[in-house]
Amino acid sequence: METIKVKDLMVPLDKYLTISEDATLFEAVLALEQARKANEGEGYPKRALLVRDKSGKVIGKLGFLNFLRSLEPKYGEFDDLRKLSGFGLSAEFLKTMLDKFELWKAPLDRLCEKAADVKVKTVVTAPMENEVIDQEASLDRAVHHLIMGHYESLLVTSGNDIVGILRLCDVVDEIFTRIKACKI
Repeated sequence: METIKVKDLMVPLDKYLTISEDATLFEAVLALEQARKANEGEGYPKRALLVRDKSGKVIGKLGFLNFLRSLEPKYGEFDDLRKLSGFGLSAEFLKTMLDKFELWKAPLDRLCEKAADVKVKTVVTAPMENEVIDQEASLDRAVHHLIMGHYESLLVTSGNDIVGILRLCDVVDEIFTRIKACKI
């Protein structure tokens, strides 16, 4: 059986939605909405924006969770929420955090102002080591990264440059196709 590489399934940068780090969250919302409308009926909708710095280099991605997190600045008081999420925190503990830190006390009151004021560069984070995978890596290695990190996508690299994104939905489609082709 042939080995499928990440580059065979990734969406290259020129086919994926990018936004400048200097854009506002409001502009990000408009870009995602425009991409959804443009891609209706063409597979899975875009669920993230790749963020470019002033030189055009991709520095990270802005996904739905980053976006929501940015609307409640108190989440910034926690060292690294991504690391905490892997510990299987109880519902009771999460409720305690919500109350203690007064998270989402007035979540929607200033929504428009927040979206217009917050710059993407203050929200996007550099990808963690396991959120990045080389384009020459095998699909099974990518599946392992996706599962272990609970990621919806991985940034794909060639050398030190991000060249695309590998989406969980595309990986699952490929696996479904292979299972359906089995002679059972």
